[in-house]
Amino acid sequence: MTALSIPPLGRLRSLGTRTRLRVGFAILVVLSAAIVASAASGGLSTASKEAVPAAPPTENHTVVTESGRVGTITAYAPDGDVIYYNNSRTKYFDVDPVEGDPLTVEYTATETIHTKGPTCTSPPCALNVIERADLETGEVEVVYERYDRKELAAEWHDSTRINESHVVVADMIADQVFIVNTETGIVEWLWDAQADFPLESGHAYPRDWTHLNDVEYIEEGEHEGRIVASLRNQDRVVFLDPETGLVEDWTLGIEDDYDIQYEQHNPDYIPESRGGPAIVVADSENGRVQEFQREDGEWVRTWQWADDRMQWPRDADRLPNGNTLITDTHGNRVLEVDPSGEIVWQVESMLPYDVERLETGAESTSGHSAAELGLESRTPADADADREAGGVGFRPLEFFGGVLESVLPYRIYNALIFVAPVWIGKAEAAAIAVGLLSGVTWTALELGWRLRDSSLTVRSPVYRDRE
Repeated sequence: MTALSIPPLGRLRSLGTRTRLRVGFAILVVLSAAIVASAASGGLSTASKEAVPAAPPTENHTVVTESGRVGTITAYAPDGDVIYYNNSRTKYFDVDPVEGDPLTVEYTATETIHTKGPTCTSPPCALNVIERADLETGEVEVVYERYDRKELAAEWHDSTRINESHVVVADMIADQVFIVNTETGIVEWLWDAQADFPLESGHAYPRDWTHLNDVEYIEEGEHEGRIVASLRNQDRVVFLDPETGLVEDWTLGIEDDYDIQYEQHNPDYIPESRGGPAIVVADSENGRVQEFQREDGEWVRTWQWADDRMQWPRDADRLPNGNTLITDTHGNRVLEVDPSGEIVWQVESMLPYDVERLETGAESTSGHSAAELGLESRTPADADADREAGGVGFRPLEFFGGVLESVLPYRIYNALIFVAPVWIGKAEAAAIAVGLLSGVTWTALELGWRLRDSSLTVRSPVYRDRE
C-alpha cells in the first residue's frame, strides 16, 4: 500500500528555520560587502598632487608630511589649494620653516635603497637627508646627508636648527643625539642613549632599541641651550645638557607606566615666557595629545585632547591663537582644535607624520601653555555626549567598531590599521568582521545540516567494548 509521503511537522519547521537563517546571513554578507566596496571605491589617496584633497581655508600656509604607504610633503595655500607637492623620497618626517623665509622649509626624509652598490652592500639600506625646499620655486637643496647600512628603524625622524651652521639630529639607527656643523660635515657633540639607559630597557637591542624620534633645542629661558629628546620605546621625554649630559630629574615618563604616556612622539617645549615650563606631546599608543606643566619639581598633566576618531597621533603644536594643530596618523587627518576643544579645521591625509602652520614660527615656538590659556580637556566620552545632545542616534557599525577596538589590545589594533588599506575605519572594520563572522557561521551551519540530512554520524575513536 502506498501513500503520499508528508514530511514530519518537525522537519518542516526545521526547513523554515534554515531558510530564515540563510536569508539573514545573506543579507548580512551582502550589506557588509556593499559597505566595504563603497569605502574602497571612494578611498583617500595622496599618491599624486591631483589626488591630494583640498584643505579648508586658513590665514596661513600649512605643510603636511607623510611617511606611510606614500612618502609626501604637501603645502597648502591659505585658500586651501595645493601649492607644493613632492613624493621623490620614500618617507618624509619633521618639517620646520626656515627663519626669515616663511615659504622655505627644512625637513628630514629617508630614501630606501634597494640596489646593491658602493653605498649599500646588503640592500635594503637608507639614505637619510636634511633638505630645504622653496615652496614657491620648487627648488630643493640637500643640507646634510648620510648613508646607513640598513633600512629598518634607520631613519632620522627629526632635526632642529640651532643656527645657520649647526643642526641637532635624532639618530634612530645609532640611538644617539648629535649636533653637526652642516658647513663642514663634522659632528661636534654627541649623546649616546647607552650612556644613561640599560640595554634591557626599550625594545630588544639592537633592533629599534630606543626609537629616538624627536629633538628640540631650547632657545630661551632658564633652560636655554638644553636639548629635549623623545625615547619612544622607553616611554620617556628627556632633557640633555650639552655640558653635563642627561638631566635626570627633568625626565617626563617612566617606562611601561602607560598612564603617563605610551610610546610618545614629537614633544614640544613651552618656556617660562609663555606660561611654561610645559611640554605638549602626542601620546601615540594612548590615542591622545596632552600637555604637562612643571610644578614643584614635577611634571603635572594639565590638558589632554582626543575624540572617538583619534588613532595614534604623532604631532601636536600650540599655535599663537591658542589653538592646537594635531597630526592624527591612523585617523588619516590633520586637524586644528580651538581652546574649547572644538575642531575648527581639518583635512584628510594618508598616514600623516607632521603638520606645520607657517608664518607662526616652528612648531609651538609662539604658543602658550594650556595652564596659562585655561584650555579645556576633551575626551571621546565628551564627544559622545555632544552627539547625543545634538540628537545623533545610535550608529551600529561605529558601535561594533568600537567594541572591536576595545577587545583588541590598542597596540595590536594600531598595527592592523597600519597594514590595512587607508580607507578602513572603525565602521569598515566592523563591516568586514560582521561579514566574515556571518560567512563562517553560515558555512558551518550548512555543513552541519548536510551531515544531519545524510544521517552520517561521527563516532569517537575511543569507546568501551560492552561484550
